[in-house]
Amino acid sequence: MMQFIDTHTHLDGEEFGPDREEVMDRARKAGAKALFLPAIDLASSRNILSLCQQYPGFLFPMVGLHPEEVRADYQDVLAAMALLLSSNSGKDGGSSSQDEAGGILPIAIGEVGLDFYWSREFEQEQLASFEEQVRWSVETRLPLMIHCRKAQNELVHILKRYRDNLPGGVFHCFTGNEKEAAELLDFDRFVLGIGGVLTFKKSKLPETLAAAVPLNRIVLETDSPYMAPVPMRGQRNESSYIPYIIHRLAEVYHVSEEEIAEQTTCTAERIFDIKI
Repeated sequence: MMQFIDTHTHLDGEEFGPDREEVMDRARKAGAKALFLPAIDLASSRNILSLCQQYPGFLFPMVGLHPEEVRADYQDVLAAMALLLSSNSGKDGGSSSQDEAGGILPIAIGEVGLDFYWSREFEQEQLASFEEQVRWSVETRLPLMIHCRKAQNELVHILKRYRDNLPGGVFHCFTGNEKEAAELLDFDRFVLGIGGVLTFKKSKLPETLAAAVPLNRIVLETDSPYMAPVPMRGQRNESSYIPYIIHRLAEVYHVSEEEIAEQTTCTAERIFDIKI
């Protein structure tokens, strides 16, 4: 059986409350080696660390403040989050995701970024919050899990300030064009997160990937419970649906599904500095 990593699932969400164990079991049976859980705020950062503590070696946590959760009190929130990261400060290679006392350590700073799709009410706060968390990445050597919507120019402007010192990361839920892909891939330690949008009938993503994105510059993700791939579109998404994405990627790159799974797994392990 081919094995894969879902690099972005909100498994801690209330949508999975009634059947989280069953969801994980289906993921394993579908071939999941590991599931990576991004946080969106302080409460979810704590909850994710606790949840991953229960399933070491399969669930891996991130800590971060999502741009849509940024408010006027963002500095206080970030100060509390920084305490969750303090034990991982100065991380070097060979992350095991567990500290010497058996506690779970975050494997990335995320989900962070900029989102001006609905509103620019907290634009300056978002910009400051994102840049602070970029600095965390530089200091801790943890990769970034980046969310960007209607804000690529601003996001790239900030990242360029730290280009030489960034450890890398993922541009989550990439759905852009060739020019946007090239601009993001110019950050050579970063990759694109590819999910269910790839399978949508009207998506231009297959053509963009084939023309502008090498296979070794992508990782798999669901963003579950959101963005379920065809033929599950409209349902609650979950990690067991990753094979639908793998199947479409195999068509795009003209390789086997096994090669897609193997390459994206190697890329995920490289970006997150972890061997599963």
